Amino acid sequence: GQSIGELMRQLGQSRQVLCVTHLPQVASQAHHQFKVLKREHDGLSFSEVQPLDLDERVEEVARMLGGKAITDTTRSAAREMLSL
Repeated sequence: GQSIGELMRQLGQSRQVLCVTHLPQVASQAHHQFKVLKREHDGLSFSEVQPLDLDERVEEVARMLGGKAITDTTRSAAREMLSL
């Protein structure tokens, strides 16, 4: 995942790259990160795309690493992956 993320980041220097991933190693290499949510209302499905700021990026990568239980350890690992 890390190697793929690094290659995609390099490609993103000269081209637009859009990637949907569940791998924190890939997501952490992004120049910009978005969260895609699926909502349902009155039997209809809607997709919502939210740009993430730096703090939200840390939380999302930490969630990808640790699942539902986000801890100081997963946050620290996320910051390290994001090179903060």
